[in-house]
Amino acid sequence: MWQYWRWQPNECSLPTFDARRFMEAMRGKRLMFVGDSLNRNQWESLVCLVQSILSKGRKKIVKRGSFNTFYAKEYRATLEFYWAPFLVESNSDNPNFHSIKERIISPERIEAHAKHWKDADYLVFNTYIWWMNNADIKVRRPNSRYWSDNDEVPRIEAYGRVFKTWSDWLNDNIDPARTSIFFMTISPPHLSPQNWGNPDGIKCVRETLPYQNYSQHLDLYHDMRLYDLVVNVASSMEKVPVTVINITRMSDYRKDA
Repeated sequence: MWQYWRWQPNECSLPTFDARRFMEAMRGKRLMFVGDSLNRNQWESLVCLVQSILSKGRKKIVKRGSFNTFYAKEYRATLEFYWAPFLVESNSDNPNFHSIKERIISPERIEAHAKHWKDADYLVFNTYIWWMNNADIKVRRPNSRYWSDNDEVPRIEAYGRVFKTWSDWLNDNIDPARTSIFFMTISPPHLSPQNWGNPDGIKCVRETLPYQNYSQHLDLYHDMRLYDLVVNVASSMEKVPVTVINITRMSDYRKDA
């Protein structure tokens, strides 16, 4: 049943997704998701939504390093995913070998990733779940040549430094007349069945329906300080507008998905 639920905004009627209309709007353009595996899932889903309307032999996926690129040749368009789980540089940047016990970030270094984002027409960012392993984050010391030279700082402090670097880079490198910027908020893990009234449950196992008390907030223990920080950074950006896509509350309810 889970695949038949559909979100309907208040006082608004969402039309059924029209792949041809979408691809026509994408003609000659690049759309790029940037972040962790959750944004990779978004890229995969979008490719699935549009690929059936494209002619055989006129579409392909190329995976090269941190890039996954879907080419829609009839429309001279690309749908892309770029692996950067912390947005800034880290010791987890290899898309094939990132299951590292001690993840370390360089919060002031972003160019190695960001140089690949400059010519996109749409950039959709996310970063959250990889921040939740520890309360403190290992941060590489400035000007150090080695990941082993690091300090532990509180999660919110490190997150703030990353978004200072990210927002500064956008302001210095993005032309808002050319590129639209989006940020996807927290996508929740469903690990606490007692919170939705199933004390004997195991995480989201055998959940077949969404949580349907929409008037009640479902507490899944997000670090909402990170959410608030992103919203504040986005709202303060005047030169390059950032649209925050708030998926958190509606995703909270989807214990079945």
